[in-house]
Amino acid sequence: MRVLETRLDGPLLIEPITHRDERGFFQESFRAEAYVELGIAEQFVQDNHSRSGRGVVRGMHFAIGAGASKLVRCARGEILDVLVDVRRDSPTFGEWEVFELDDQSLRQVYVPVGFAHGFCVLSAMADVLYKQSTYYDPAIERGFAYDDPDVAISWPVGLELLPSPRDAAAPRLRDVRDELPFRFEA
Repeated sequence: MRVLETRLDGPLLIEPITHRDERGFFQESFRAEAYVELGIAEQFVQDNHSRSGRGVVRGMHFAIGAGASKLVRCARGEILDVLVDVRRDSPTFGEWEVFELDDQSLRQVYVPVGFAHGFCVLSAMADVLYKQSTYYDPAIERGFAYDDPDVAISWPVGLELLPSPRDAAAPRLRDVRDELPFRFEA
């Protein structure tokens, strides 16, 4: 397993070892001690699985309070996975980075506390699986608009994006900035 370069400081793009032959493949998708060696020491307490059709966009989500880190992978299909730095005083606050995750490369993205997360589906169908370091709690779940013009995420051109009603009505990042508990630590 190796970590590939990312532009933002904090997130990790992970390329696991995959053993392939004419029968298919085998991969360890999670091994705690290997992730600790990469610097991911959180104990993940919840696994989530979403299935979505082409154009579905989910995000941009984060949890307040202690926050929640995630380990995200696409087990079926292809997605654009997006992270936005929401750490106040960060030199990259409001900046985003996109990763292509799919069932061929089997790469994973580690989303640390202080980053909002979202994705859109590029294939006909996609299964996205992710581990969380805290239990889902709607009382601390927050987000901002996936199409916030100030953040200006470059979603795929020509793809009709299909958000949930909640995501479609989400506020701009600048409107929730003062509520953000995350601080940048140099």
